Amino acid sequence: MAVQRVLVVDDDRAIRDSLGRALELEGYDVDLLADGVEALARLRRATFDALVLDVMMPGIDGLGVCRVLRADGDRTPILMLTARVETADRVAGLDAGADDYLPKPFELDELLARLRALLRRAVPDATARGAEFQVLRTGLLRVEPGARRVWWAETEVSLSKTEFDLLELFARNEGIVLDHTTVYERIWGYDFGPDSKNLAVYVGYLRRKLGAVGAPVLIHTVRGVGYTLRSS
Repeated sequence: MAVQRVLVVDDDRAIRDSLGRALELEGYDVDLLADGVEALARLRRATFDALVLDVMMPGIDGLGVCRVLRADGDRTPILMLTARVETADRVAGLDAGADDYLPKPFELDELLARLRALLRRAVPDATARGAEFQVLRTGLLRVEPGARRVWWAETEVSLSKTEFDLLELFARNEGIVLDHTTVYERIWGYDFGPDSKNLAVYVGYLRRKLGAVGAPVLIHTVRGVGYTLRSS
């Protein structure tokens, strides 16, 4: 199996160096950079399996790097690091195209778990490949896993990788209540525990994006259990 390459971009040298050492011990080939300008220059010359980007950096920040890459059609999985804890700040990262976010300070084990999950999702397993051409429909919602595209009626909905994976999971289990643990393990490969708001943020963001194209609430909260997708 080929060694996976990870680019870490953070202007805090202590964090950058410690992450580099930890990832190398996990068997990754790691490049370390201090700002977004360097990152974009490197990414024009080399490819990586995943990126770990700090939000707040001089020059071009992590959000700017993310927006440029997504505008260029680069779908490399991105884990965003942020010292900001407000939901609006996390949503800004998702809106820029990040696949996941992790607030600072963070536990190294959690970062490694999230990175492994991003890398697994970037390489679909045989079961997923066998089902990738099945078009999923719920009312006027149409999800095409093979093309990784979503429509409400005739309007296409632009989703990040994680948003698409989450909506696809709900669509494949229409009418079934999926508990928090199941969703975390299927999407992130790791249960972040009862205090995590990660899933709620993504569900809220999906609702807003679908609502923006005229869809009613499709993802319903089952209090104390989890979520289900249904058309009414």
